[in-house]
Amino acid sequence: MTLRVLVAPSGFKECLPVEAVGAAISDGIRRVLPDACVTAVSLVDGGEGTARTLAAASGGRLVPVTVTGPTGDAVSSHIAVLGGAGPLTAVVEMAAAAGLALVPDDARDPGRTTTHGVGELIRAALDQRCERIVVGCGDSGTCDGGAGALTALGARVLGADGRPVPAGGNGLLRAATLELGGLDVRLAGTEILVACNPYNLLTGERGVARVFGPQKGATDAQVEELASAMEHWAALLEHRCGTDIRLTPGGGASGGLGAGLAAALGARLVPRFDALPGYPELDTQLAAADLVVTAEGALDHQTPHGKIPAEVARRAKLQGKQVIALAGVIGRGAAQTRPVGIDAYACIVCGPMSRREAMDDATALLTDAAEQALRMVMVGTRLSGHPRAGRRGAGRSGVRHQAAKRT
Repeated sequence: MTLRVLVAPSGFKECLPVEAVGAAISDGIRRVLPDACVTAVSLVDGGEGTARTLAAASGGRLVPVTVTGPTGDAVSSHIAVLGGAGPLTAVVEMAAAAGLALVPDDARDPGRTTTHGVGELIRAALDQRCERIVVGCGDSGTCDGGAGALTALGARVLGADGRPVPAGGNGLLRAATLELGGLDVRLAGTEILVACNPYNLLTGERGVARVFGPQKGATDAQVEELASAMEHWAALLEHRCGTDIRLTPGGGASGGLGAGLAAALGARLVPRFDALPGYPELDTQLAAADLVVTAEGALDHQTPHGKIPAEVARRAKLQGKQVIALAGVIGRGAAQTRPVGIDAYACIVCGPMSRREAMDDATALLTDAAEQALRMVMVGTRLSGHPRAGRRGAGRSGVRHQAAKRT
């Protein structure tokens, strides 16, 4: 009987796009079972590669745009204009304008980086006369509460002296006034959805500055400064827009971009697996599979909180499917992925090597790891039907039976 394997991974950040991850895993599976029916699906979460993947999947197109990058320099970016029926829809991938990959290692200070380029991408979508704009959040290198994006769309964030505050999260501590009268008038007639992780909050102990600030290069002192900036920004948004966005699910997405767009533009914060195409079809594909293989760059305590492998596993378990996860790094709290449906996981790095070496060899490492994982599955499958395994169970029962007779 032909084994049907569904490969449903995430992309590996700053390393491999999701299509390449799926292809590498599929190659490893076919090394073991050349005749297996292997289906690879490209799932996105709003982060790196979202626009390109969805443009290809929908028969749409990428529109190149030059925007202001997170450090203020011009960067080459793009939006996706999706094909298919329904309202003309653009996908704005915030990581393509303000992602961490666009911030040099020596400039990683989320107190200074800006989402200005994200606003420029939204404006480019308006220029394409799109009726709906989906802003994909993920992989950001910023923590400015979306203030940069709003200024690119015509808003003004002013200090007590009436002058614009500096770009970045640190500048928000000096913000006294938010002027929205200059916003692009086309926004009023456009539906804006923010595809976000609902676990991400703007403020509090689980606020975006404290949870993600260190990953973006912030020191402990900078984290606390950014947390104060997000509190101040939330108060200003509430005063100007009448919306308390502090603990709204998804408000902390992409360094608070979700909060800024929701409060000032009326954008809807939607869980990304509901807002992005591909997930309704996933349930059908899972139903047809015997085994599911997922993957991501790092499997750790954050994976259950809105990451693709956890969503794949959750849906797979509803249909009684077994799930294996492969990861570039197995981090702290990885065992927390088991309750959400990941039955087994493995690291693709099998020997000492640097992070750079692992990233350079990621394709080969993934293929080898997929091969080894499937070989383990096949060994387990053979053992489960081995007559000696059955006799071992019978023998124990027999011993208990004889003891009962003697008693």
